[in-house]
Amino acid sequence: MGEYLPLLMFVAVCGVLLLGYPVAFSLAGTALGFAGIGMATGRFDASFLQTLPDRVFGIMTNGTLIAVPMFVFMGVMLERSRVAESLLETMAALFGPVRGGLGISVTLVGMLLAASTGIVGATVVTMGLLSLPTMLKRHYDPAVAAGTICASGTLGQIIPPSIVLVLLGDVLSSAYQQAQLDMGVWSPKTVSVGDLFVGAIIPGLLLVVLYVVYLLGLAVLRPAAVPALSVEERAQDGRPLAGRVMRALIPPLLLIVAVLGSILGGVATPTEAASVGALGAMGLAAAKRELSWATLRAVVRSTTMVTSMVFLILIGASVFSLVFRGFGGDDVVKDLLSDLPGGAFGAMVVVMAVMFFLGFILDFIEITFVVVPIVGPILLSMGLDPIWLGVMLALNLQTSFLTPPFGFALFYLRGVAPPQLTTAQIYRGVVPFILIQLAALALLAWEPKLATWLPGVVYAD
Repeated sequence: MGEYLPLLMFVAVCGVLLLGYPVAFSLAGTALGFAGIGMATGRFDASFLQTLPDRVFGIMTNGTLIAVPMFVFMGVMLERSRVAESLLETMAALFGPVRGGLGISVTLVGMLLAASTGIVGATVVTMGLLSLPTMLKRHYDPAVAAGTICASGTLGQIIPPSIVLVLLGDVLSSAYQQAQLDMGVWSPKTVSVGDLFVGAIIPGLLLVVLYVVYLLGLAVLRPAAVPALSVEERAQDGRPLAGRVMRALIPPLLLIVAVLGSILGGVATPTEAASVGALGAMGLAAAKRELSWATLRAVVRSTTMVTSMVFLILIGASVFSLVFRGFGGDDVVKDLLSDLPGGAFGAMVVVMAVMFFLGFILDFIEITFVVVPIVGPILLSMGLDPIWLGVMLALNLQTSFLTPPFGFALFYLRGVAPPQLTTAQIYRGVVPFILIQLAALALLAWEPKLATWLPGVVYAD
């Protein structure tokens, strides 16, 4: 029975979370409770807990994680500066003559916001508030409108600078080094957040292309579901369209180039690029006359709350993983994965399935901090590429965010959707996009170079 205690810890955590307790305290509290049971029964060595202060200090001094509050600040500031509103209005006018053009504009704006903010919840809510009423008013099929917004809003999971990729990069870096040490490699190679950023660019753009192709297909097969805008609806204030497009697109594009370009060019690390993005977002807000002391206070307050949540979860996850390893849980998982048929492929399929279903009840932060440190070293020791693995995990979590009945993106949209849009319509609308996501996952599994080729070019010696 003792060897199953680590697995029972996972079951217990899920049960506590379903009762509504905060994630960080659920992770740490469950772990300490099991540690107490283990010490009382002689199955857990209390000396494991003595390393906890070192773990917390390591989190506090981790330079990579400084990128988290910077990117959060950038995203919240851009949300307050009404960048999304300008982009949606302009893109709708630009693609309006085409059937499905409004849906395409929502997809492209979702891509630009993902590359500017990297915050999924804020993007889905913003897009839902701004574009959903417009799409319904223009007689778009409600399911198509809801599915397009949910799918476009979750692009922030995979398109850099994604918070998911920042956290995955930090965790996979440690997992990759541990895997190499376990294999007897005493001069281990490293993988960075920048590697994951570059590796995710092609898969992220591939998703955008697939979304657009789907909408164009709808325009041909079901034209009534995605009507074009009239000339009057596209005219707006009478200003030339080219000028409006330039004014709306240039500021966020400059910010994207400043952040991602500095990383791709080797000029800045992701952490340094995050600070550039934060300053750039402030400059953009000032240019749009949306920057004030009240706005700055609100942005800093929101950033502090989100960052505190992330780091508190990270500390709780550290306690959980420490107790899990103290019970020999990593050996249990290693034995389970190693005994699966199909070798590394079979283990990868099982891990992806488990993480997909965990995405229904856990946020990406908990999955990244709890699950990846356990399964990462095992999968990497089987010879999997760390960049490919990181992008696959991010894409898998994005798919989980879209999947009914528990997908987080669906809850975000449901919270801001008008009453006439039913939950069943939201669920029906995301099904085609889930199939697109699964197709992209299968394509990436079949051709890992989609994730590994560009980093090899950018970081070639």
